[in-house]
Parts: sequence; structure tokens; C-alpha cells
Amino acid sequence: MLTVKDLTHEFDGQTLFKDVNLTFTRGNCYGIIGANGAGKSTLLKFISGQREPTKGEIFLDKNERMSVLEQDHFKFDEYYVMETVIMGNPRLYQIMKEKDELYAKADFTREDGERAAQLEGEFAELDGWEAETEVLQLLNGLGVDKEYHYMQMKNLKGRDKVKVLLAKALFGKPSLILLDEPTNDLDIDAIAWLEEFIIDFPGTVLVVSHDRHFLNAVCTHTVDIDYNKVKMYAGNYDFWYESSQLMNQLIKNQNKKKEEKIKQLEEFIRRFSANKSKSKQATSRKKILDNIQLEEMPASSRKYPFVNFVQDREVGKDVLEVKNLSKTIDGIKVLDDVSFYVNRLDKIALVGDNETGQTALFKILNGEMEPDSGSFKWGVSTSRSYFPKDNTRFFAGNDDSIIDWLRQYSKDQTDSFLRGFLGRMLFSGDDVYKKVSVLSGGEKVRCMLSRMMMKEANVIMLDQPTNHLDLESITAVNNGIAEFKGTVLFASHDHQFIQTIANRIIEIQPDGSIVDKVMTFDEYIEYKHASK
Repeated sequence: MLTVKDLTHEFDGQTLFKDVNLTFTRGNCYGIIGANGAGKSTLLKFISGQREPTKGEIFLDKNERMSVLEQDHFKFDEYYVMETVIMGNPRLYQIMKEKDELYAKADFTREDGERAAQLEGEFAELDGWEAETEVLQLLNGLGVDKEYHYMQMKNLKGRDKVKVLLAKALFGKPSLILLDEPTNDLDIDAIAWLEEFIIDFPGTVLVVSHDRHFLNAVCTHTVDIDYNKVKMYAGNYDFWYESSQLMNQLIKNQNKKKEEKIKQLEEFIRRFSANKSKSKQATSRKKILDNIQLEEMPASSRKYPFVNFVQDREVGKDVLEVKNLSKTIDGIKVLDDVSFYVNRLDKIALVGDNETGQTALFKILNGEMEPDSGSFKWGVSTSRSYFPKDNTRFFAGNDDSIIDWLRQYSKDQTDSFLRGFLGRMLFSGDDVYKKVSVLSGGEKVRCMLSRMMMKEANVIMLDQPTNHLDLESITAVNNGIAEFKGTVLFASHDHQFIQTIANRIIEIQPDGSIVDKVMTFDEYIEYKHASK
């Protein structure tokens, strides 16, 4: 069991959180959420001992072992993959190294023999004889190709390094696992495997993630950092989000329809309490929700940007025809004889590991890149707006303020309109006068989304729109695109984002060919598994 007692931390004269008291128990997974800068990763660092809080104590039961997902992807470059994973259990790794040194000695003494016997006993107690088998199971489960298992880490690509470091965090049956953004750079199959691992894990897991589907699949509890406080609630992210929205609405309308909202909340609790048949949900194995009381429901101080795409006119029957498009970049064919039609009500997700091919297709369709062969034709009634994956050219070296930057895309040039629009996108007060060249990644994304909304196009294209966004902004963008009445083409790695928006999936495969299916993302995943 892990206990946090009276934890307080101040930074630059501001209180990040105060008097935090939490207890984390075995068999549960805790999703840590909060706005950017709220202190999610900082809380994990306090628990892992990487940082010291201003005040408070953290207790981990004796003989319990903590494991942490490494964030430095180059730290183990000089080590071999198998060795790196085994380092996840430091004591076992230390024993293995000492054993090897002893047995390599030319003058092996009686004392050496006695020490070796001690080490062999402890080695067996730590399941050392099963270590290599466990490493291989972890690497195979995460999709690390066998050819990499005995290589040095420096020879691996970034995505495979991430998988090895994750295997290191999971190795050796730790009691407590701390994971900060574990799904970053993982493919769909690896994420699904990790979900199952955590659901079946008998110890305690603390995870920070922007992946809502992942949080919903694995979390039994949600730890919310808000109002400079840290509170724990039973249930996964969706439960927390919907209940917090209901409670916020209830607070705003305390004297209006109070009874109606309470009934909504009670019905919501009943619905989640009864949903114990979904094997993918960790909540299904925790008989916890039955005991939730109304007064436990959270209210949140978070603000969500207002993302609302409207079309100036409805698109006609003919939207887009793509015929035999091919493109080679840096000697690699990323699009190979690609053909498809886009229909009026399509919301198409481009998926797969071939991100270069996805971006190339978007650039070709927007006239920013020429195909090597093939053609495409937009319908005469279409108007189009594009969110590029790389927005550097819109901001680099630009001394415009946010309000002046947005003015060039607006039909209404008045300050009052632009300030009101930007306020809904969370740029309030003097924020509108910040130079766009110094904005954060998330702020630039909100500017680009504002630019798109100004155009009122009936076809919108978005290449990885959730990059750099916090959970609140991701949710707002998700809802805005799902409610859009026009045609959508988008690329994303966010499972829930794809599942709740797309009615058609186009996978651009590594060889540049495509698989095109009219179905939801979950249905497509099932189709792929059935095809193997």
C-alpha cells in the first residue's frame, strides 16, 4: 500500500497543491488527471522520490518495490535490450552482474564459492531463472521484433526504444508501477496488450495519460488535480468527466431544475454501476460504483475551448475523387496507387503507422505537394479547410499579436468580435496581444483551430489535431468535429477520438497501399484481428 500524507508543494511562490492525503491500494489503477501545469507529472516524481515536496511524507510498505517508466530515451543506449529490461528489477540485475564477475575469476576462492551460493539462492527467490522468458514475453507482447531483442539500445528506432523502456517498467513483478504517458508512440496492438496487462496486474498502477480510451479501459479510480487540491474518485475518466459536467451544471443552476439534475446524476450512477459485463473495463472487476454517493461527485474549475465547425453551405453529392495516386519521399514509396471516393456524409479517419503517407496525402489534396502519378478532383460545391501537422510556417518569425494574426482570416474585422471569439478559445484579457511566435504548442493549435472555424468550410481536413492539447481541449475538439454536419478527413492516434467521430476507416499501410472500410474504428480493429 502507498500512502501520501499532508503533501504540499510550492513553486515560484505559487501553491501547486496543498495538504494532499491519498491512499493507493493493491489491485487498483489510478488515472491522474489535471490541466496542463497542474502538477500531474510532478506528483509522480514526488512519489517516485525523484523530487522533494515542500512538505509532507510518502510511505510505501516495507518489501514493496516501485517501478517507474523512464522518460530519457537515450539513457540506456550503451546497454543491450535484454539487459535494459532486466534492469527494471535493480536487485536482480545487480545479482546477475556480481555472479558473472565471480564465475569469470581465474582464482575462484572458497569465499567466492560461498558468496556465489548466497547469490544463487537470492537469484532463485527473485525468479531469476525465469527472467529471460519474462523479458521475451513483455517484448513480444509490446510488438518489439525478435531481431531487436539482442541488439544494443542505440540501434533501435524511437518507437522501439519506448517499448523497451515500458517493458523495463513492467518487468519483475513490481508492487507499484508509475507510468507517465505510457501510450505515446505505441501502436494500436501494443496499447491493447498494455491495457490487458494492467487490468490483470495484481499490484498498484498510477498513470498519467492524455489517452481517454486507455484511461477508461484500465482505471478503477480517477485522481483529479484541481483547485490546488488533489482528490480521488471511484470510476474511470468518462465517469469522472460526465459526473463533473453534471455537477458543474447543477451548481450553475442551483435554483433551476435542481431536482431534474439530481435525477440525471442518480440515473448516471445506476447506469455505470450496472455495467459490469465489459471485460475491457477495469471497473467491471471492482464492485465500487454501487457505493458512490452524490456528495462525492466532483466539480471542476477547468475551462474547455468552444470548438464549433459550421459550414457556409452544404456540400453537394460529389465531394472528392482520388485516382491512382502515388508518391515517393526520400526513396520510400509512401503512397502506392491510392484510389477512393469521398461521399457527402463521410467522416474518414486515416490510420496506421505510415504517418508520412498520411501527411503526404493531406498535402497533395491541399495543393502543397505534387503526386508522382495519379490525380484527384474536388467537387465544385466543396469549400475546404486544412489543419496541418506542422504549423511552423504560420507562426515562425511572425511578430503579429494573436488578435491581429486571426484578423487576416476573419470576415468580421472588429476587435470586439475577435476578442469574443478568442475568449471562447481561452485567450482572455491581455492574452490576445501575445505575439504568436512565442506561443506554446497547445496555444498554436487553438489558433489554428480558430483559423479553420473562421473559414466555415464544408470539408475539413485535420492531420493529428490533438497533438500538444490537454484532455479538456481534446474533448472539445472531439465534440466539435463529431457534431460537424459536413465532410471530415482526419488522422489521429487517439482511439476514442477516432471511434467517436469516424464512420469510415482508411488505413495507409507501410507499403503505401490502402485498406478502405465503412465501419467504426472498433469494428475495424476486430476486422483486422479476424483477418490475421
